[in-house]
Amino acid sequence: MRILGIDYGDARTGIAITDALNITAQGLETIYNNGSDRILLRKIDEILEKYEIDTIVIGKPINMNGTESKRTEQTEKFIHKLKCKYNKLKIEPIDERLTTVAAHKTMNFLEVNKNKKKNIVDTISAVYILETYLNKIKN
Repeated sequence: MRILGIDYGDARTGIAITDALNITAQGLETIYNNGSDRILLRKIDEILEKYEIDTIVIGKPINMNGTESKRTEQTEKFIHKLKCKYNKLKIEPIDERLTTVAAHKTMNFLEVNKNKKKNIVDTISAVYILETYLNKIKN
């Protein structure tokens, strides 16, 4: 069984997945949901049909000082939708602080074209969210 990682956003949502042994995380895609959870959930349905997944890890946006924001509330509502729709799967929120910063640093290091960054930053962030979870369960 694999683990799915999600970097949830209003317009774009990054998706990552583990290998079959849950050792590594790879970026899968960026879903352009334009603020529609319905579009996003349909796409997640397709991913769940294609891969055997037992856990969904979703980044929870927390401010650097540990407080929650409006974005945290929106993500919590989406997490609730995930738990209702996929009640047989384990849904794990995880602190996503600095994942977008790390994604931008990675893209800069790899000299990714400015125009392409917007299209892949969320997928890379989803990979970091998933790697954070994998490290957590290993320890």
